[in-house]
Amino acid sequence: MKQSATSQFIMASVIIVLAAYLVYPIILLMLLSFNVADTFLFGGTEWGVSNWVDAWHFSGLWESVWNSFVVWFLESLFSFPMAIAIALILARTNVPKARGLEFMFWLAFIFPSAAATFGWVMMASPGWGFLNVLVKPLFDFGGDGPFDIYTLKGLIWVKIISDNLAFKVILLTAAFRNMDGAMEEAARVSGSSTLRTMIRVTLPVMIAPITLIWSLQFVTIFKGFETEFIIGQRFGFWVYSTLIYRLIRIDIPADYGSAVVLASITIVIIMMIIPFQLWVTRRRQYTTVDSSFKPSLADLGRWRKPAFLGILSVSLLQTLVPTLVLLGGSFMNRVGFFNAVPVWTTDHWYDVLHRSEFINALKTTLIIATTAGIISPIVFSIFAYIIIRTQTRGRVVLDSIIWAAAAMPGTLVGLGLLLMFVKTPFMNALFGSIYALLIVVVISGITAGTNIFKGVMLQLGASLEEAGRVSGAGWLRTYVMVVVPVLMPTMVLVGMMNFVQAANVTSSIILLASHDTETLSILALRYAYEKGGQLEEAGIVSLVIMVLTMAVALPFRTLALRLGVRHDMQAGPNEGGAMAEGAQEYQLARSQGEEATNRRRAE
Repeated sequence: MKQSATSQFIMASVIIVLAAYLVYPIILLMLLSFNVADTFLFGGTEWGVSNWVDAWHFSGLWESVWNSFVVWFLESLFSFPMAIAIALILARTNVPKARGLEFMFWLAFIFPSAAATFGWVMMASPGWGFLNVLVKPLFDFGGDGPFDIYTLKGLIWVKIISDNLAFKVILLTAAFRNMDGAMEEAARVSGSSTLRTMIRVTLPVMIAPITLIWSLQFVTIFKGFETEFIIGQRFGFWVYSTLIYRLIRIDIPADYGSAVVLASITIVIIMMIIPFQLWVTRRRQYTTVDSSFKPSLADLGRWRKPAFLGILSVSLLQTLVPTLVLLGGSFMNRVGFFNAVPVWTTDHWYDVLHRSEFINALKTTLIIATTAGIISPIVFSIFAYIIIRTQTRGRVVLDSIIWAAAAMPGTLVGLGLLLMFVKTPFMNALFGSIYALLIVVVISGITAGTNIFKGVMLQLGASLEEAGRVSGAGWLRTYVMVVVPVLMPTMVLVGMMNFVQAANVTSSIILLASHDTETLSILALRYAYEKGGQLEEAGIVSLVIMVLTMAVALPFRTLALRLGVRHDMQAGPNEGGAMAEGAQEYQLARSQGEEATNRRRAE
């Protein structure tokens, strides 16, 4: 009974903490949408409906919601077919270097979206963009040249190349690789060509996983920020998240009333989207691997090299091209102005690296990213353990809260937390402090991290844990001594992912950060649009973020692979005895665990 009471207390505490982060700020935000006081943030409250009445006359508010849908729809319209085609080739054909190409999309996924956006701004800005400078002397285009990144078409192009394409390819490639090839072979035996087999057999069979991944992306309609702000604000194109930032941080005076109403409207829309997304993901059977699984690769024949070059070109456009452009632009006196005297200079690098605001932003970024990388895997693994390994009441509620976190845009969460820190008396000290940022970055990856651990724990047998308990170890000691070592590769991987995410995060912390707690990503955005646009400096900061994330992500990914279970290792001549003793101890512990499991089932 004591253990049960302790378990219930832990579960209740976890749910309360997560609800305080996700549920309470949302309730407070919707409640304060009826606060019509002039001193909205720090003054008293005056209840009324004028904020909502004014919202109907504020055309930009509804237009921003519509723009969010437009950007998501157009980006998905082009990126999804591209991602399906690339994943299909990587997973189901004999294209050369398939694993290497897939790894390049992992690099693109890690690559900061702000860095890619700044790179494309330098390439396609009207007049001085590198592409316009290169093309104008060759053809008589006149004016500023044929390319203009500051349009809806330019914004969609950057979203496709630098934002979600890599993520879709990663998910779809894994799904296509797990498809049974028996039906494809039957189609080929019947005389179908490779292309016809893919269209008539592979895609229809895989429509369920494709629909699942599409539905997971459907809840990200309101999550875009960096690309939309860097490009959209230059031609007056505001989406939900960027308009909230403009109303609070750019417009003078700040219009908190309209911002909170906009956030409340978005909450209502998201609450309608989530049931639809759950209906889509639960109405089908998504099994593609069973006991009769048979791998199969289609022969591309003479199309092998063109397919390889096409996918390689896309991956280079995502990472290498923006990197080279950012690097070259950072050493120019003014980006794109080859008639400047001098053309090349190192002054921008010297200036940025010696600014105190850059040093402070670098320290803040390292603190929150390192904290997220260390704490997140520990916390998320415990959440997954509670959900998978225990029978404590409240597991479904905990799992639902974790899934709901994925649907909440960062700007919405940031605004809700801003109001919570200001309006809740005992939380005032967190306002503008680095601790507020730490809370956000640690929990922001909760959905992906917890579900990764859940997947691993479902594969992990319970016999080792039972053996630990039979030996007299309590729950905590069993978890630390038995479960954690087995989960260590996954913990390293999740820690790396959260470090990268925290180093790049912008939308969820930009409303919470003060001048003293700016991160590198926020500093880069500020350089891009303040003081006439310091694009060279913004590019330098983006390059620093890229180097920082890559320097951590790649070694730790390699470490995670080395720590994982390997099938290519054999015992050396002096290791046989130790390994035999270890095997005997393992078999003894496993038999004890199985006996304990059988006794519990019998009881």
